[in-house]
Amino acid sequence: MSARDRAVATVLLQLSLTADGAFLGVGLAYVAFRCIRKFFVTSSAIRKIHQLPYSHISDLRSLCSDDKIPVNSSQNCESQSNSQDGGNIVIVRGIVEAQSAVNGQWTNLRGYGNDVIVSHESGEKGVILEQTQTYIYNEWSGILGWTTDLRSLFPTWKEKGSSSIRMVPFVLVEAGKQSAYVHVNMEGSRHPLPLITVYRHVHPINAFPSTFLQALFGNKYPVGLLDEEKILPLGKDVTVVGICSFRDGIPEIKSCKDLPYFLSEMTKEQMISDLSFESKVLMWGGLIFGTLGIAVLTYSVARNWVKWKAWRQQREARRQRDDTDNSSQVVATEEESADVPDGELCVICLTRRRRSAFIPCGHLVCCQRCALSVEREVSPKCPVCRQSIRSSVRIYDS
Repeated sequence: MSARDRAVATVLLQLSLTADGAFLGVGLAYVAFRCIRKFFVTSSAIRKIHQLPYSHISDLRSLCSDDKIPVNSSQNCESQSNSQDGGNIVIVRGIVEAQSAVNGQWTNLRGYGNDVIVSHESGEKGVILEQTQTYIYNEWSGILGWTTDLRSLFPTWKEKGSSSIRMVPFVLVEAGKQSAYVHVNMEGSRHPLPLITVYRHVHPINAFPSTFLQALFGNKYPVGLLDEEKILPLGKDVTVVGICSFRDGIPEIKSCKDLPYFLSEMTKEQMISDLSFESKVLMWGGLIFGTLGIAVLTYSVARNWVKWKAWRQQREARRQRDDTDNSSQVVATEEESADVPDGELCVICLTRRRRSAFIPCGHLVCCQRCALSVEREVSPKCPVCRQSIRSSVRIYDS
């Protein structure tokens, strides 16, 4: 973990523990909510995929015209509104082939110039080519452990890289039947693709003049460039899950955004098994995080309630003490302004009238202010008999 990541983790930990873990409880509850929400979405996808027909490409025309197909499931897909002929969601498995190889009447669409794509490095042919370049960074701890303090003062290099993807129109061909094919429409699809890596190489990067300063202050600096090529090769056996419709009498499948798969190497049973495992993980994750969130929030509420009650009691005690002090000051002012005989003066201050009697001895020898001062001592004793006292009582003249 880099120094900046450690600093961010420390700040997040301190923030999560504020208010006796209230923020942590809210965060756990939010994670639980996301898990439960994803669980319902995944469970819905499992039901839809389980109900979908798993057919051969040659049977698509009869399946899409069959009234027994669950058409309602396709109406929930956002991509259904983009299909001019409607259609039904189906699952078919076939072999990837270039569009121009199956029928001479097919023409390249949307300006794709070539029939297939050839990898620049490996020479393999395919219909989708993804090229990525990613910088590999190294990090030094810095001189005298300055990394943690100075990383916040100097900007670091952002994760740099480039990615490009090319594709040509392609179809899925049924094994053994070259004339049975379905066109795959990739427009608007955000689903992961079953690409295979055909080239991977790391190129070293020469040091820049600023590399030494970056290393000195603990910043990341690039040491290599990872060059990768991934391709969807011709002849690959894949499964497609999507909305099947007909355009000019030719079957076409496009993605459904409500389903987690479009092109995949897995079969229907493997998809259901994979989604079932994911739904179990999400369910238990939601229950665990939800329970922890409720427990942390309950503890936080209880702790803050106890603190609030203690604070209120302290405030009330402080208010009562201030009222007592204010009344004592008023009484003392009145007594000081009056003419007090020598036999009635306080034995401690010798300026105010005797007004408080000690309990249990009962001696009336102190004014109220001095009596309160005696009570607040560690071991209060009567100034006359030296007997331990518990409190004092104000004596009023009739």
